Amino acid sequence: MRTEQQMMELIRSVAQNDSRVRAVWMNGSRTNPNAPRDIFMDYDIVYAVTEMESFLENPDWIDCFGRRVILQTPENMHLFPPSLGGRFTYLMLFEDGNRIDLMLVPLQDALRYVKEDKLTVVLLDKDGILPQIPPPSDENYHVSPPDSFCFDDCCNEFWWTSTYVAKGLWRGEILYALYHLSHPVNHMLVQMLSWLAGTRTNFSVSTGKCGKYLKPYLTDKEWEGLMKTYSSGSEEAVWDSLFSACSLFSKAANEVAKHFSYCCAQQMEENVLSYLQTVRNLPKDAKQFDGKEG
Repeated sequence: MRTEQQMMELIRSVAQNDSRVRAVWMNGSRTNPNAPRDIFMDYDIVYAVTEMESFLENPDWIDCFGRRVILQTPENMHLFPPSLGGRFTYLMLFEDGNRIDLMLVPLQDALRYVKEDKLTVVLLDKDGILPQIPPPSDENYHVSPPDSFCFDDCCNEFWWTSTYVAKGLWRGEILYALYHLSHPVNHMLVQMLSWLAGTRTNFSVSTGKCGKYLKPYLTDKEWEGLMKTYSSGSEEAVWDSLFSACSLFSKAANEVAKHFSYCCAQQMEENVLSYLQTVRNLPKDAKQFDGKEG
């Protein structure tokens, strides 16, 4: 595996030897002083270029970075429409395990784009066009305190979408149930747990994408409860995971609400929990909601 020094020298030398590339900077986890370092950290690189066409007309120009396992160019994909405007990205995973996410940015956009992320380190500026960049900081990614409206919306979304899981399970639509458990339900759970972590750290930390840095800010019991929300796939296991999510969300929401002196929608929670339990016990051939004929 090429070392970080070798990769950085390669990234700089390719840019230095290409007159179309006028500036280079890096952002992401490798510039974050608080991110844990490991062999899977990406190199998130930006090349500010005089023009884009010649790069795009010659897709093999990136071969100089090494032998690839796989390449993705999101702006060329039809299933996922491009969303970066005039920018273009090469996501490259190499055989030695290194990965470069390389974005080309038109030079005229460089001054604006280089300021978008505080986790930025300038690697090359051939023409001295980039502004003075302060030391990288992840403060833009710190958990933000919720206002009462966001808190209420999170609670409402969690309890509302939990009913979709129950409906899917009763119908035998396991994929539908799993989707809603792992997406809106767990997304709101991780959001609430991130706010909980914020209350415990004076909102001075980032819990990372998908809550990947969340564990140190939870108790062992809370972390164990979170792990129980990820189901093995059987119907009963999904039910158990759903109720584990409900229990953990309720405790976290009450602690966050207490911290901010917000009100928890206790009646909504009780109503939904009763509904979920009723659906769990409802016979599969029920003709009405309480399972009784009449």
